[in-house]
This record gives sequence, C-alpha cells and structure tokens, in this order.
Amino acid sequence: MSKIVNNPDAVSPEAQVNRSQIEHRATWMGLIYDELQKAGVPNAEEIMRKAIMRCGEIHGGRLLARCKDADDVAEFEKVFLNDVGKASFHMNNIQASKDKLHISFNYCALCSAWQQLGFDDKTCEKLCDMAMDGDRGIAKAMGLKLDLNDTIAKGCKTCELVFHK
Repeated sequence: MSKIVNNPDAVSPEAQVNRSQIEHRATWMGLIYDELQKAGVPNAEEIMRKAIMRCGEIHGGRLLARCKDADDVAEFEKVFLNDVGKASFHMNNIQASKDKLHISFNYCALCSAWQQLGFDDKTCEKLCDMAMDGDRGIAKAMGLKLDLNDTIAKGCKTCELVFHK
C-alpha cells in the first residue's frame, strides 16, 4: 500500500486546467524515464536530470529578467508565484523576505500523474527529486539555493521548499 497521501482540493477551472497540464508533463517525464530504464540506458537518470536542470535554468533566467531587484528574494516570490500556480499546488504558508522564500505545497499534480501510471512509491520519490532539478535550476539562475525539506512523494504531508541566499 502506498504511503503517499496526495488528495486534491477543489480549485477554480483555471487551476484545474493547469493541474491537467502539469499531469500531462509529468506523464511524459515518467514514461520517458520508464522507457529509458526498460531499454537499459545506463545513465538515464543523469540524462533526465541534466535536461530538467537546463529547463529550470532557462525559466529561472526569464524570472530573473522580470525581477525589479534581483537581490531581493521577496521580489522573486512576486514573479515566481501567481494565483493559479498557488491554487494548482494548494500552496500556503508562503513566507517571503529579502533573504528567503518558504512555500508549503499541499498537493502535487506531478505525483498524482505518476501514481495514476502505477509507479511505486520509490519510483515516485525518484521522479519527484528529478523534477525538482527544474526548481533547483530556477534557484541557480536566480543566484539562490533551494532546500527541499519534505515531499509528498516521500510520504510527507506537504512539500516544503525554501529558496534562500
């Protein structure tokens, strides 16, 4: 039995569309990784991580360009999070300061997609960590570090992300 508890809340139609798009992206990611594993590609995880990190760095560069003060992490929060994104991941406990941004995620559409595909908890946890390389890439492009303290895929109640200097 799965230790992952990931129950969606009711959201706006826009957030539901966003969740569906996130699930679609996660489905691609999970199936590509699964096929690489089945084909015996020895460094499949490394290749996936590099591509996901590059994607994050691209997005992070775009976010950085939109920041009025790139040295202020609270400014990063303004360009990184919007209402649809917050609702899609049921984010709360958002605390932003000049040096740090803390976010709690109470739902993960990526993890939901991987569970629907039938991946076991260990695989969901690995895919989650790989997907987080995108956020690590965003942090890198912003000149920040990212601490991922808990994840839903590990069986935690929430995902706890802390971007900091």
